[in-house]
Amino acid sequence: MTSSDPRRPSAAEEARTIAAATNTGTLATLTTTGDPWASFVTYGLLEGAPVLCLSRLAEHGRNLEHDPRASLAIVAPRTDPDPLASGRITLAGTVEPPSGDDRTAAREAHLAAVPAAEYYIDYSDFSLWMLRVQRVRWVGGYGRMDSATGDDYAAALPDPIQPHAAAAIEHLNADHAEALAAMARALGGFPDAEAASCTGADRYGLDLKVTARGGIAYTRVGFAEPLDGIEELRAATVALVQRARA
Repeated sequence: MTSSDPRRPSAAEEARTIAAATNTGTLATLTTTGDPWASFVTYGLLEGAPVLCLSRLAEHGRNLEHDPRASLAIVAPRTDPDPLASGRITLAGTVEPPSGDDRTAAREAHLAAVPAAEYYIDYSDFSLWMLRVQRVRWVGGYGRMDSATGDDYAAALPDPIQPHAAAAIEHLNADHAEALAAMARALGGFPDAEAASCTGADRYGLDLKVTARGGIAYTRVGFAEPLDGIEELRAATVALVQRARA
């Protein structure tokens, strides 16, 4: 059974959230012979676009000079011991050197995300590149995946709740187990739920793992309104409990 309010972040929002949660990824470029070449890189973000600082001494730097096509694979910080249960994205498009005001903003964006780059960013063999995202693939773990366009990605914003929700989720599971079970029964579509735990939170709602007579299942309960900041999570969760027990 499913939640009565299953709204969740779009693939573009999920991708923006993952991209903003770290500063490293795997860059795929093409060699002069057309062979794929993958390498570990750091990046900053300028309005969602990855900003790379690469040396021409490295193969990926030389590759981009002759073919601007590239993709960047980014793995979200792990919250599960199973690597394949973690979120990850691939951002694909073409790179271009930033110019004018964009170059100053791109430089600042990269340095904000990678402070150590101040020691080499101005070396003559290093160049800044911006990945203009044209296609996005998001995988949220087993059975959760979707695609988005570059325009959707550019228009989306990172989720304000997901990156800061770990402590709140731990508190809910440790101290409010019965409240979570009540949510699963009244709002999540599992009237026979015996227990429930929270497995995730975002601006739209909570993900629940439910133990019912039929076994283990997963559902979702939605907030009355999308949240704008982590400071709103407690009140929104209390409102869900009140709805469930009404």
